[in-house]
Amino acid sequence: MLLKDKVVVVSGIGPGLGVKLAIEAAREGARGVVVAARSADKLDDAEARIQLLGVKTEVVKQTCDITQRAQCDALAALAAKRFGKVDALVNSAFVHGEMDFASTANLDGWREVIDTNLLGTLRLTQATIPHMGKGGAIVMINTMAVRKIPPLGEAGYAASKAALANSVKWLARELGPKGIRVNSVHMGWMWGAPVRGYMEWQAKEQGVPLEQLKAHIAADIPLGEIPTDDDCAKAALFMVSDYAAAVTGAALDANGGAYMP
Repeated sequence: MLLKDKVVVVSGIGPGLGVKLAIEAAREGARGVVVAARSADKLDDAEARIQLLGVKTEVVKQTCDITQRAQCDALAALAAKRFGKVDALVNSAFVHGEMDFASTANLDGWREVIDTNLLGTLRLTQATIPHMGKGGAIVMINTMAVRKIPPLGEAGYAASKAALANSVKWLARELGPKGIRVNSVHMGWMWGAPVRGYMEWQAKEQGVPLEQLKAHIAADIPLGEIPTDDDCAKAALFMVSDYAAAVTGAALDANGGAYMP
C-alpha cells in the first residue's frame, strides 16, 4: 500500500478533491489521517466515508481556518501529539474568489484569495515542518490555470497559486537538507461533486444536455475524458509516498494531458 503506516494531514476537506484525498490516503494504508476544514460537518462526513472502507486508519478531526496561524499551530500540534509525528501534509485548502481578469478585476477581492491560497498554505506548512523528520513530504494542490489561461477568467486564483508554485521551489531547497520533500500537483477539470454541480447549472442555463457539455470539455483533453477527483487525489498522494522519494521541487500535471509543458 502506497502510504502504509504513514500519518497524513489533509487540509481543505470538502465535497470534491479534499475528501477524496483523505479517503484514498486511508485506502492506501495510512496509520492516521488528520482531516481539517473550516466546517465540522465536512469532517464528520470524511470520517464516516473512511469508516465505510473497513480499514484500521485512525481519523482525527480538527476545524482549522488556515488564515489563522494559531489554528494552524493547533492542528499540527494535535497531529504530532496523537501520532508522534507527521509524515505527509497535503495542502488542499483554498478559496477560489471571483471569475475575473487581471485587467478588470477588483484587486481588493484578491486579498482573501492570496491570504488563503498562498499565505494560509504557507502558515500551515510552517506549523507542520517542526513535526516532520527525514522522509517527510509536503504536496501543494495547484491548478492548471497557472499554466494555461482559461477563457472563463480565474486571474486572482491563478495569481495566488502561481506564487505558491514558486514558493515550492524555495521550500524544496530549504527543507531538502532535513530530508523533507515539497512538490506541487496541478489539477485541471476534475469530475466530482463541485464540477458536476457547476456543469448541471450551465446545462440548465444554456438549455443543452449535460453530456454535451462534458463532451465539449473532454474533446480538449488527450485522454478523452474529464479526470475524476479520485484519480487526481491518487496522483497527489503518489507525491507524498516513498515511490516519489527522489522527487522534490517538482510540478506534476494531473489533468489528462489538457496541459503539456
